[in-house]
Amino acid sequence: MGGSTEGLAPWQSVEVDVSDGRRLCVTATPARHGPHGIEPISGDVVGFVLSLDSEGGPSVYISGDTVWFDGVAEVARRFDVRAAILFTGSARPRGAFHMTMDSNDAIEAANAFSDATIIAIHNEGWQHFTETQSELANSFKALGIAGRLKLLERGIAVDLQL
Repeated sequence: MGGSTEGLAPWQSVEVDVSDGRRLCVTATPARHGPHGIEPISGDVVGFVLSLDSEGGPSVYISGDTVWFDGVAEVARRFDVRAAILFTGSARPRGAFHMTMDSNDAIEAANAFSDATIIAIHNEGWQHFTETQSELANSFKALGIAGRLKLLERGIAVDLQL
């Protein structure tokens, strides 16, 4: 079979051919797996932006294991994100601080990615998740933005039309 992998630093991009002849631009984005200063413990992480045919076109953002911080806000400033896939659940595997987005972080992201559908994932199935999908949904509902939030069920495919 073969294949190749290539690590990307934040803001570095690579283009790959898609079966229909278009090009998929994959751009690594900054991420932080917990509070400022956690990097020596948690290691470096990145998210990704996926764009078809051009770096400036409609995009999908995949946050990766990150909390809300200025690096995520910079993604919103640089890209036309139409779907933001956020790793939520407020994971707390190493103490009192969360290492993935909690409800407040997801709401900040929803405000920053104002034209995007927010898709919450990576929030069930492990004991270290401290916020459920329903708690996240209640937070979005309380602020009147529940219509922008999509919660996925295992095994259910989602078609993203950008």
